[in-house]
Amino acid sequence: MTPEEIIQQYGPREAMEYDVVIVGAGPAGLSAAIRLKQCAAEKGRDVSVVVLEKGSEPGAHTLSGAIMDPRALTELMPDWKEKGAPLHQPVTDDAYVFLSETGGTRIPNLLLPPFSNNHGNYIVGLGNVVRWLAQQAESLGVEIFPGFAAAEVLYNEDGSVKGVATGNVGIGKDGQPTENFQLGMELHGKYTLFSEGSRGHLGRQLIERFKLDEHSDPQSYGIGIKELWEIDPSRHTPGFVMHTAGWPMDEFTYGGAFLYHAEDNKVSCGYVVGLNYRNPHLSPFEEFQRWKMHPRVRWYFTDSQGNVNAKRLSYGARAITAGGVLALPKTVFPGGALLGCDAGHLNVSRIKGSHAAIKTGMLAAEAAYEALAAGRQYDELTAYPQAFAGSWLAEELNKDRNFKNWFKRGLTVGTVMNGFEQYALRGHMPWTLHRQQPDHVQLQSADACKPIAYPKPDGKLTFDRLSSVFISNTNHEENQPPHLTLKDPTVPTRINLPKFAGPEARYCPAGVYEFVPDETQGGNAQRLQINAQNCLHCKTCDIKDPTQNIVWVTPEGGGGPNYSGM
Repeated sequence: MTPEEIIQQYGPREAMEYDVVIVGAGPAGLSAAIRLKQCAAEKGRDVSVVVLEKGSEPGAHTLSGAIMDPRALTELMPDWKEKGAPLHQPVTDDAYVFLSETGGTRIPNLLLPPFSNNHGNYIVGLGNVVRWLAQQAESLGVEIFPGFAAAEVLYNEDGSVKGVATGNVGIGKDGQPTENFQLGMELHGKYTLFSEGSRGHLGRQLIERFKLDEHSDPQSYGIGIKELWEIDPSRHTPGFVMHTAGWPMDEFTYGGAFLYHAEDNKVSCGYVVGLNYRNPHLSPFEEFQRWKMHPRVRWYFTDSQGNVNAKRLSYGARAITAGGVLALPKTVFPGGALLGCDAGHLNVSRIKGSHAAIKTGMLAAEAAYEALAAGRQYDELTAYPQAFAGSWLAEELNKDRNFKNWFKRGLTVGTVMNGFEQYALRGHMPWTLHRQQPDHVQLQSADACKPIAYPKPDGKLTFDRLSSVFISNTNHEENQPPHLTLKDPTVPTRINLPKFAGPEARYCPAGVYEFVPDETQGGNAQRLQINAQNCLHCKTCDIKDPTQNIVWVTPEGGGGPNYSGM
């Protein structure tokens, strides 16, 4: 049965009315909800606010490094320390290291540009911060519905956004309702705010429908892969932050790594690879595992005899919207707005987005409250982009607008020019570098690129994907329609495999895609097998597929990873 036929047979869907509907219980969505309630309380009024979250709880799908700049949080809740916000470990030292294959050079801190200074920032588990924000929102009367995935945008007759509908539950793999079937529900709002994170499923549809990016550079992304470890106290320095560039990436592949020393002998380490990489043989996951073997990195995970004596606690991966202010789409449309990474407000030079998410959530909330107080609904919240344009966040992003584009000319040129722009010019550049092409068109044919031989995992410091997915606590209801869909099922073997050597099997950090023998065809024929149950909801496939044949759609609510301490 098609979704339309299901609604015809089982409908109509139950509808709930709110002043504001928010999609996504991340930093942006929860900050918007909190600020709406604050604005109403300041005026002695009330607004009804609901937040939908596809994860099993707020924070279950939240993944970031993360170093958090508390500036926006302080504006939202000046008493966050007294309220117990989980920002416990301030940064005590910054190290930026350029790695060669066997060694490395640390840049003196005096020579680091301003965006590299983490003084006053905190090493956090962003999922823990999100859980705390959810508690603050609920204490103000915000309704939060975890485990409900917003699967469809609803529109009024005039084309304005009316709200969203959650996905049906209990649909089998064959598309037919099972005995556990439950029809999705509709949530209508005078305004609907979308804060789904990078490459949001509905945000992508809205950008296309309203042509929000027609005056922007093509968006650019990265894939961030992270592990949480407990290490020996003798190797742990609370508050120490290390970023690396160079090896194992080549000169013209954008990438870098981080290692953050949190409290309680915990370290977060991870690797970011720009999804504009050209070599289809490259595997971001394998590059991360290889990076951990470098002597300057391995030391933190070993004892005095060089034996690994640390314990890996968790694993995850997530796409990063990294195009910066030049790739920002228009953030408002009739009936709603895009917040945080759903639009792309992350500052890639600072490797920070949570403060931007909180700030944009606040700005959108203030615009929505003013509109509601004036009796408006379903129109454009023009006060939101106007307020953003005059904010410290816009100034910050504009100063770093060229950061990633310089690296198209190589690591050396990118480092020198970014250092010059930020250290000498203090971000006041008389020029702007634009991007012309999206990430997926950058991939070159396999025969034009050098294959990469990755070492086998040792199971102590380096691992395979399946054991990694296991500790992400990822789970999906098996009897449901696939949420990783192909526009044309022949494309993977007809184009991607012969031309690009099947990059799906390498860019996915969860082993979702693999080419296996096709027994129905015989000979050496292969087919693409999709292991959707492994999906971390990172969205890399939706972004990097060279033919744009893969479309990520929402699975049943509550599915996906359940990150702990990440």
